[in-house]
Amino acid sequence: MSLILNGCRVLLVALSSLVVSPLAIAGEPLLLAREATEGIDPRPYLVSEKLDGVRAHWDGQMLRFRSGRQINAPAWFTDALPPTPLDGELWMGRGRFETVSGIVRTDPPDEAGWRQLRYMIFELPGGKGDFANRAQRIKALVAETNLPWLQAVEQRRVPDRARLEAWLAEVIDTGGEGLMLHRADAPYLTGRSDALLKLKPWQDAEGVVTAHLPGNGRLQGMLGALEVRLADGRLLRIGTGLSDAERRSPPALGAQITFRFRGYTRTGLPRFASFLRVRDPL
Repeated sequence: MSLILNGCRVLLVALSSLVVSPLAIAGEPLLLAREATEGIDPRPYLVSEKLDGVRAHWDGQMLRFRSGRQINAPAWFTDALPPTPLDGELWMGRGRFETVSGIVRTDPPDEAGWRQLRYMIFELPGGKGDFANRAQRIKALVAETNLPWLQAVEQRRVPDRARLEAWLAEVIDTGGEGLMLHRADAPYLTGRSDALLKLKPWQDAEGVVTAHLPGNGRLQGMLGALEVRLADGRLLRIGTGLSDAERRSPPALGAQITFRFRGYTRTGLPRFASFLRVRDPL
């Protein structure tokens, strides 16, 4: 009996060496935004442009997607980063998300592509003090590091709703996505929180692709719509926002996508849903 037990112990020890800790595969919890309510007073917030890049978390040693998966960045890009944890967007300008997404997913790294990217920092994970203090520390850290590809996201005080709406209109008219409002007095938080709000002329949400529905007429032989499972388990069909190239090669079953919409139906489903992009890989 003791031999069997000892053998079991040896087997368990051997198996344990193969088990990956959840912390090793799961992303560090980060702050996620909620939708801003109509008529919000911007005075308690620091406001920045919402960048349409790929979110990247630097843990002091490795650059990761929001999910925790490693980003295959060139060594020269990461070796020069400070040991301080950072949260931001890999970005190369308005309307360039697809290009950025392609660059950061390439393995081995696309050196020429990475030289066009900037790492735009908007938070210090685990940082002490309120957000106004952390925003100042981000500016100081970026200046001290002095890398052309490391930049601080500009944070502004906006005194009233009229100027907030004027800035939003300017951003949208020039190809931007919207604005982010971060409570200036907020400590560092994780998870979805009212401390961080996104303000856009549309709403967005995520879902998992469960089926490819065939097209008709001009779309014969291509994708007509995506069937998507929402967070509450209900299914939604999304047939707009897809290019012909995406209809010929649609997001894979099981892929998580982001879509835009405007309000809700009486049954609580998103209205006028339109495909936006495949979310960062898990």
